[in-house]
Amino acid sequence: MDALASLPRPAEGRGAAALAEVLARAILSGHWQPGDLFPRELDLCQHFEASRNRVRNALGELSSAGLIERTAGRGTVVRDIVDWHLLDPQMSGWMASLDAPHPQLVEAVFAFRLAAEPYIGELAALNASGEDLARIERAFVGMRETADAPSQRLAHAEHDVAFHDAIYRASHNLVWRQMGLLLRPSIVALIQRSQRHAGSSSDGPTDDAASSHARGLSDSLERHRQLLEAIRLRQPEQARRATELLLERTARDLDKTRPASGITTPASRHL
Repeated sequence: MDALASLPRPAEGRGAAALAEVLARAILSGHWQPGDLFPRELDLCQHFEASRNRVRNALGELSSAGLIERTAGRGTVVRDIVDWHLLDPQMSGWMASLDAPHPQLVEAVFAFRLAAEPYIGELAALNASGEDLARIERAFVGMRETADAPSQRLAHAEHDVAFHDAIYRASHNLVWRQMGLLLRPSIVALIQRSQRHAGSSSDGPTDDAASSHARGLSDSLERHRQLLEAIRLRQPEQARRATELLLERTARDLDKTRPASGITTPASRHL
């Protein structure tokens, strides 16, 4: 029961779906680790003051999304992250606005971006329409206008996500576009996390935290600008390299300058 103590109780009106969301977000945040025993149905019923039927339906949703495995005689365990159905639209909804995603989830999403986005940047440079370019530029202007205000960090992150979303769209490739949409919530979480750490890992221990953060955001803005210009000028190779440099900045902000679990940063691949 202790593992449930910190979890909020969902509103009754949404039934099993609301309960499934609370439990799923806890798993996606690392509240339970892969291989951990999940609370028993009876414990869930007591903590959430929910009927057995409501709990079973909620667990069924988690099972369908690959988050848990229910085995007779063994109980319910959290599945390995490689078994999670990250492209399931329901999973995308659970990941939306996730404050602190599981570290392995952050790593996996970053690995996807590292593999895919340089190529997507190339496609955007080749295929972007005038409307696409305007959409990317609007997002960049929004980032620039909100960069210096601590109270605007959420808006800044939203413009950052819109910038990358516009580049996915500008690729004019249906599959990449759909992948971008499905992974949008996890990319949002990744961007928010990298912005919270911007400048904190590389600017020196004597620097003021606020000025360090400002330098990190300034550097990030310049790398976004370079990518925008490469796409605008129809320069696919430069767009690829600008994307790699931008992801290098993200890696630094996430403290991933040293590759882990097979992930390599753009900088390490160009050595």
